[in-house]
Amino acid sequence: MANLTTLAVSTRAKAGKGAARATRREGLVPAVIYGGKEEPSIIALDPRVIMKELHRGGWSSRVYNLAVEGAEPVAALIRDVQLHPVSDAPIHVDFQRVTAGTKIHVEVSIAFVGEEKSPGIKRGGVLNVVRHYMDVQADPANIPEHFTADLSGLEIHDNVRWTDLKGTEGVVLTGGQNTDVVIASIAAPTVDAEMEAEAAAKAAAAAEAAAKPGAKKK
Repeated sequence: MANLTTLAVSTRAKAGKGAARATRREGLVPAVIYGGKEEPSIIALDPRVIMKELHRGGWSSRVYNLAVEGAEPVAALIRDVQLHPVSDAPIHVDFQRVTAGTKIHVEVSIAFVGEEKSPGIKRGGVLNVVRHYMDVQADPANIPEHFTADLSGLEIHDNVRWTDLKGTEGVVLTGGQNTDVVIASIAAPTVDAEMEAEAAAKAAAAAEAAAKPGAKKK
């Protein structure tokens, strides 16, 4: 299965809030593995491991190999991480089992490359990112780490659409999303836009003044 990252986890004997609090007192994060037509598995893991993955980015589309001592490894996705409202430390993690051949819904990030080569950006254009992620269905064996948007040939007012992305083979957009959806665009320089707006306002004011009765024609 593609993109497997191994995480060491330990089993927990009991579920419930009391058991979860006891797990946290031991310096671990309580977690559960569900799905795959099996009973949920109650586990715990090092909070530093979770924080490393969160900071690494792309965790929502990464398949993890959960290594439980004395048991068969489990392939799973991180579905949710609950954080402490004050410290932002992880306090609970939900994993979903995955099996090859079963399409699952994942959120895949978009990596933007070639910004330094874009003619439009070189002329002062501004990259306007509309979407940082895309919701797709994919086989767990072929979940991309990310999609790639190449900006190297873009001029001002050019767009990057879903059909322009690389790495989308074998995945399907979810929720009836249009394949023509705009991912990013190169906007005109802010200064130019402001000057155009100011010029348009002056022209409109002049036209209004000229249309008033008794206005002098030049």
